[in-house]
Amino acid sequence: MDTVNELHYSQKHEEDLKRLKNFRLLDDDFLTKVFEDTECVELLLRIILGKDDLKAFEVHSQYNMKNLQGRSARFDVFAVDDSGRTFNIEVQRSDRGAASKRARYHSSLLDANVMEPGEEYEKLPETFIIFITENDIMKAGLPLYHVNRFVEETGNLFGDDAHIIYVNAQIKDETALGKLMHDFSCTDPSDMNYRVLADRVRYFKEEKEGVSAMCQMLEEMRNETALETTKEFALRLIIRGKDTLEEIAEITKLPLEEVNLLKKTGKV
Repeated sequence: MDTVNELHYSQKHEEDLKRLKNFRLLDDDFLTKVFEDTECVELLLRIILGKDDLKAFEVHSQYNMKNLQGRSARFDVFAVDDSGRTFNIEVQRSDRGAASKRARYHSSLLDANVMEPGEEYEKLPETFIIFITENDIMKAGLPLYHVNRFVEETGNLFGDDAHIIYVNAQIKDETALGKLMHDFSCTDPSDMNYRVLADRVRYFKEEKEGVSAMCQMLEEMRNETALETTKEFALRLIIRGKDTLEEIAEITKLPLEEVNLLKKTGKV
């Protein structure tokens, strides 16, 4: 590595360390690393659902799910408990990111991906879409909002076992949920209420191996962003139509196959 590149790397590393120091669980990139841990997910779900005996059977972060047309959504956290219930946990600092139709779409993806061909509809598991929002997007001053379908004429629940829950991170009272939302807003693990979360946060902020993993993730995110920018530039060149595909590949340093795919799909 030459001197210029070494300096650039050192500067980026220092920026990453400063950024890491200020991360909270309300920052989705940080949350997805912390909640790779099953105990953290169990704590979260037990408090939000009020089920102290809940056991997570399967946990994934940054989990991609696709619909039949191939459009995907990346879930912050996807989990399955020991009774087969499925959960999508999302942290949203932007109100727009927790829009009602996004919740509906995520719910439909869970349904489409958990059914095996030929299975009876009655075997659809109970599903939960959980949005933890930095702002009170429902604006009613409540800590939790449960969204369930009901029959308008009778007022009875529809009973499809599809649930959407909004958690208002603005409320940090002395309840279990309020203490959890306090922890979601902390930058210092020493200020957190729940040891399982504090230990996990401390690992990624203070221990060498955890810090290294976080810095690597931030570097990968930068590379991914740079690649997307390059693809967008290549697509503009394709649309302009003044360069051959081979020339565009040379200009952007993208593989010719990638440039051909951009032309074929017309999107990044």
